[in-house]
Amino acid sequence: MPNAKVLEQKQQIVAELTEKVNGSIAGVIVDYKGISVADDTSLRKELRENNIDYFVVKNTLLSRALEGTGLEDMRSVLEGTTALALSKEDHTAAARILAKFAESHESFNIKTGFLEGKVIDLATIDSLAKLPSKEVLLATVLSAFQAPIAAFARAVQAIVDKNGAPADAE
Repeated sequence: MPNAKVLEQKQQIVAELTEKVNGSIAGVIVDYKGISVADDTSLRKELRENNIDYFVVKNTLLSRALEGTGLEDMRSVLEGTTALALSKEDHTAAARILAKFAESHESFNIKTGFLEGKVIDLATIDSLAKLPSKEVLLATVLSAFQAPIAAFARAVQAIVDKNGAPADAE
């Protein structure tokens, strides 16, 4: 039986984990075994640059933190080495970065994830990973909005060019 101080520390860690999970819109759980320190460092750097919280977590603590969150189904994959990536802003960034990393590292595997408070399967994580970033999507939408305006401006310019200069300009 752990002493009261250790138990209190673990309860605090569980409470903090629960708060982090509840405050995130997306998350991915991975099995990180077999990656080098250099690879881990570069992965953490990329995740940090995209505002993703990434940390190693004990399975028992994460399992307890998931209680009451609606994400209890994720507990079935909590074995072996476990790391958790959480995003408060971007729905796709964690999946995109971790899936790309898993492609080039055989022993690094995605276990499961969640999106907007619902557990998602590996196929959904793979689909999210293939989506472009938020900035690329916004640029695409803006260019779609801008295209009709640009076409209208070209048509007006063509009419002006065809008819020549206005009569009072002479």
